[in-house]
Amino acid sequence: MANVLVTGGAGYVGSVCCAELLRQGHSVTVVDDLSTGFKDAVPAGVAFFYLDIGNRAGLQSLLHNNRFDAVFHFAAKALVPESVSNPGVFFEQNVASSITLLEVLREAAIKNFIFSSSAAVYGMPERVPIDEDDPKNPVNSYGETKLMLERALEWYARAYGWSVTALRYFNAAGATVELGERHDPETHIIPLLLQVALGERKFFSVYGDDYDTPDGTCLRDYVHVLDIAGAHIRALGKMNQPGMRSYNIGLGQTYSVLQVCQAVERVVGRTIPIRHEKRRAGDPAVLCASPARIMQELGWKPEHSSLEEIVSSAWQRKLNQTRERSVSSRK
Repeated sequence: MANVLVTGGAGYVGSVCCAELLRQGHSVTVVDDLSTGFKDAVPAGVAFFYLDIGNRAGLQSLLHNNRFDAVFHFAAKALVPESVSNPGVFFEQNVASSITLLEVLREAAIKNFIFSSSAAVYGMPERVPIDEDDPKNPVNSYGETKLMLERALEWYARAYGWSVTALRYFNAAGATVELGERHDPETHIIPLLLQVALGERKFFSVYGDDYDTPDGTCLRDYVHVLDIAGAHIRALGKMNQPGMRSYNIGLGQTYSVLQVCQAVERVVGRTIPIRHEKRRAGDPAVLCASPARIMQELGWKPEHSSLEEIVSSAWQRKLNQTRERSVSSRK
């Protein structure tokens, strides 16, 4: 079993990954500055350190007192609209602070690194499904920062003998009983639809209905967060094998915005009011992964990523959160 350091482990995907690591018998330590994460999302049994990954002295102290076999790096700013309006902070946090982390790890002779990357590195795809070797032309600074760190990690693998795996998520979605999406502001489609279902929003905005797709709305490849966690844990099997590997995490199957709306309506048993808006700049008509490489090389197979299970799990978590808040408010 491995002793794993998880950056950003109080966030959505990071916290679920921590829970799965624990469930499989690994030891887990989280560092998170809680700028977008939540302390109560860190599973019981995880050692937690309130720490910014750009804090060199703090990281050095942590690594002086603890020995880790591998690092899962989730910590990053990820709100795409903000990355367009305020790119500087994305380069500072996602690149500069991450390089500080890499250098501290190098000092400590830790060479196994699993990076939470993104399909945003591809930008507007030239073909679908997207293969890992397809051109990378990010259309926002978020994708650019993910690509920059991937390139830095490739040099670390070459020069220092690191074992690096970059996992490019397409659309992370779904929840577990205890953990789910908690973004502020919320920008992801399923949580937004569930907010409408509970009356927290009046309507759901569909941005563009004139794309070259069957129903005119964008097509996306959705993956359950548990399957994403499973991919990270399978990547541990590449520990101590020097080199840089990159994998798409997707199904190779897409659903349109309207299909997701309909799936939510089926699960919650009520109509979701929608409002049609103009297209958003930079939204590709179709984003679809080819998962062939990760399936072949890591033996990864999605087990929870049917659209119905994704939506149902998110709905159940949303109902649980609503009940938890209600109980808390009465105390």
